[in-house]
Amino acid sequence: MSARRLWLARHAQPLVAPGTCYGALDLPADAAATAESARRLAAALPHGLAVRHSPLQRCELLALALQGLRPDLTLQADARLAEMDFGAWEGRPWDAMARADIDAWTAAFATHRPGGGEALERMLARVGAALRDAQSRTHGGRDVLWITHAGVARCVQWLLQAAPGAALRADAWPTAAPAFGAWTVWDLE
Repeated sequence: MSARRLWLARHAQPLVAPGTCYGALDLPADAAATAESARRLAAALPHGLAVRHSPLQRCELLALALQGLRPDLTLQADARLAEMDFGAWEGRPWDAMARADIDAWTAAFATHRPGGGEALERMLARVGAALRDAQSRTHGGRDVLWITHAGVARCVQWLLQAAPGAALRADAWPTAAPAFGAWTVWDLE
């Protein structure tokens, strides 16, 4: 039997001005880009996998478009797969954030709540719980697809690749994530 995998797909380009902080903002994604991403993903996915998606509409739209092409897929929203909440920073241009606020976040990267929102250690805890579920036999030994965000993809990378006990610092945090409408695949076993 082949190893079970986590397919980690990122939503299509959201309808927001470039350079805007939009973590928890519930924005739609470009409809044409969503349809194209769903088409490519539908062709690549194995049959009968478990699908979980962020409840934010940019992910839900991709999940619904995918299910329209692949009726064998059953969708379930999972709040643990939502993007980080940046509090008062949401909807603001990144270059409008005070340098002192950015520096405070990077200095206490794990525990600081940017914009009064969510601390990274909290996000890692919820993504880690979802990852443990995916690694267990909860899904009947099937592959799992998450339709989610860049921040969640970076959390998965950290959780699967960081050395045990590694310090969670801004300069050690993964920067790679799937492009809009693209995906990566991780072995779960």
